[in-house]
Amino acid sequence: MAGRLLLVALLAAAERELRFKPPPPPPGEVPVRLFTEPELARYDGQQEGQPIYLAVKGVVFDVTSGKGNFGRKAPYNALVGKDSTRGVAKMSLDPADLTHDITGLTEEELKSLDDIFNNVYKAKYPIVGYTSRRILNEDGSPNLDFKPEDQPHFNIRDEF
Repeated sequence: MAGRLLLVALLAAAERELRFKPPPPPPGEVPVRLFTEPELARYDGQQEGQPIYLAVKGVVFDVTSGKGNFGRKAPYNALVGKDSTRGVAKMSLDPADLTHDITGLTEEELKSLDDIFNNVYKAKYPIVGYTSRRILNEDGSPNLDFKPEDQPHFNIRDEF
């Protein structure tokens, strides 16, 4: 009787494991994920063989294919490993501008940001995730204005 109960428990656990385990992404496709600032900082192009990530408007792009521009000692390396939205908008590498904060940007800078975001980053580099700041408020509560379906390259399969 005890052996039978153990067998039933093992089968139930195996069924749960199979039912709730998400399928792996197709080969060559990176699943979308959420990045905290410290996690994103690990992808700053300083370690050989490590992907290089850059966030603009809270969207994290894999810019590894642009290693000549974003890799170690490259001209735009200062932008990677963080959300550099303000720096992209102002076309600035000043450390004070390498932030997500767009407060005080001019209409021209905001238009430039949208143009670069859509015509360079979205057009050229794969999206690998979002910054936690885009999805969560400072207190950790959900950002109710965030709608995954409105995000670039949204795919419902990536959300589960």
